[in-house]
Amino acid sequence: MAKGNYDESLQKFLLNLISWTLKVFLIVLVISQLGVDVTTFAAIIAAAGLAVGLALQGSLSNFAGGVLIMIFKPYRIGDLIEAQGEIGVVKEIEIFMTKMTTPENKLAIIPNGAMANVNILNYTTEGKIRVDTIIGVGYNEDIKKTKEVLLKVLTSNPLVLKNPAPSVNVSELADSSINFAVRPFCKPEHYWDVYFATLEGCKLALDTAGIEIPYPHSVEIHKHA
Repeated sequence: MAKGNYDESLQKFLLNLISWTLKVFLIVLVISQLGVDVTTFAAIIAAAGLAVGLALQGSLSNFAGGVLIMIFKPYRIGDLIEAQGEIGVVKEIEIFMTKMTTPENKLAIIPNGAMANVNILNYTTEGKIRVDTIIGVGYNEDIKKTKEVLLKVLTSNPLVLKNPAPSVNVSELADSSINFAVRPFCKPEHYWDVYFATLEGCKLALDTAGIEIPYPHSVEIHKHA
């Protein structure tokens, strides 16, 4: 399978499935070598399988989910996805579960039955992802100058893609600020680097340009007799 350049997810899934199948055949073979009637044993296995199947409906659902994931491939090993309230990089796709590594370097284990019946956001398949941030400035500031300052921060970052081009647009006239939608594109693996660099770079650039970022102020009033 490695020489045939098969998908890594399919390799691990099939090897896992084959391993369990061969273990079952090995048990049957050993029992037959011990002189036990395999036909009778097969009937016992069938009856036990029915009982176990009813007791393990959830596991069978997870198995079916794993098969569906292998067929339709909504994600592969190495993809950055979001599902079941978790976001992370797919580490393994096993028969019954999918393992993901979260940005906090935690291991998230999600049953395949749930993964096959839930909305999945795959950030990797398109090869690029948009990083959305909102930057607010005061109403006294010049909109055109602010856009130029923020756009320069994006174009000077080597991790920001030139195609599609980054954009800076007024998104909202809020109560105390003019909010700008700052939207660079990058590769999925650079998402957090670009996100944090954009926030820091915009703050430093606005400070250098003398453009105020509004924040709550407190006023104390003292009354004297």
